[in-house]
Amino acid sequence: MTTDTATDDWLWTHDDEQVRWRGRPRLTAIADSVAAGVLVVLVAIGLATAVDSWLAALAVLGLPIPVLGYFRVKRTTYCVTTRAVWLKTGVVGRSVRRVTLSRVQNTAYSQSIRGSLFGYGTVTVEVAGGPDVRFRRINDPRDVQETITELIGPRRERTIPGSVDQWQAVLGAVREIRAVIESG
Repeated sequence: MTTDTATDDWLWTHDDEQVRWRGRPRLTAIADSVAAGVLVVLVAIGLATAVDSWLAALAVLGLPIPVLGYFRVKRTTYCVTTRAVWLKTGVVGRSVRRVTLSRVQNTAYSQSIRGSLFGYGTVTVEVAGGPDVRFRRINDPRDVQETITELIGPRRERTIPGSVDQWQAVLGAVREIRAVIESG
């Protein structure tokens, strides 16, 4: 297993594993944080004007909100390798999730109207036995979804082992057992 410790100490890969796509949320993802910060500042100024001027100090509480939003976006990284899907998040701490491609059940992408106009959206990776992975507000979500789908490859059709004659013999045996149980 290898890793580029200078830049990605969280991303370890096998020797034959290659990064196929890498990204992060668009910076516009902090719009909600900016709006919340501005709202807190405006409410503090309104309270200072209406009630008491010392309440203007509450405006300081609105300043860290967009800053935290910015760092949340900058410290989020999505990665797709030839073996796994990765999600790294965290501002103060770090959370890294690796889902092997063999556990991926399905993929989908979605775009809002604004996302369609500006080329961003969300890719959802459905995971067997765990919560889904979502790459939010990424550029070209359709291309990312297609990349993951190609890596998953065509799933082999699951076939039932045995021939029709063998299964008819099993059915006959089950019917005989049932008849014995019901008669006795």
